[in-house]
Amino acid sequence: MTTETNSPTTDSGPLTVVLVHGALTDASVWHEVVAELQDRGHIALAPALAMRSLAGDAADLHAFLRTLDGPILVVAHSYAGSVISDPDALTPSVSGLVFVAAFQPEAGESAGELNDRFPGSGLTPPNVVLREEPAGQGMYLRPERFAQVYAADVAPRTAAVMAAAQHPIDPAALAETFAQPATWHSLPSWALVATADHSIPTRALRFMAGRAGSNVVEIDSSHAVPVAHPAETATVIEDALTALTRSTTSTTAGATR
Repeated sequence: MTTETNSPTTDSGPLTVVLVHGALTDASVWHEVVAELQDRGHIALAPALAMRSLAGDAADLHAFLRTLDGPILVVAHSYAGSVISDPDALTPSVSGLVFVAAFQPEAGESAGELNDRFPGSGLTPPNVVLREEPAGQGMYLRPERFAQVYAADVAPRTAAVMAAAQHPIDPAALAETFAQPATWHSLPSWALVATADHSIPTRALRFMAGRAGSNVVEIDSSHAVPVAHPAETATVIEDALTALTRSTTSTTAGATR
């Protein structure tokens, strides 16, 4: 594993990749993607979300991003796509967005509504467990249904560990919306669409990515894309980094002529 950093650099410094996890997992969902990016010389960080509310997660991510220097590429999986679509979550240092089997809501849309708009999601009442918590509820997938709904192409042993170590989301967060136009209107975006996704229907992923004008790459994968296909996920992120660097260099060159 290389210890050198050769992450694409703009006039404002090297691009940092911030990877944001979604519901039912924690930052460990990005472990192999982080390793891939580090092996390729990129700077990658994977903070954790509480997943108690969309507004709270947006505030937490914003606070984290404010601690970073230089330009940032933000990558989201699953529910985190709703978080990074919320303008309150980002800072002016964010240069681009990558959605990995992730929601891309517009203002006034919730993740839950988008998931129900198209058939095919296994996130249905018979497959979930709700546990009461001090300040709300925690939603889990039933362990015996986790692999089929979330991680069908992940090694069974790994899927079983993921099922046992779920990080629940308060279902109220899936019904929350934001008011201002989504971030993907003003930032370049990429979308990795999973064509065997039984959590967010593939038709929903295609609809959202097409509406956002994202650069789309499709992959034959379950919802657990970062775990099942870390190298391919890292390549899409790397392509975004390269494009952002070229765009910044071209803009700077034009301004100095």
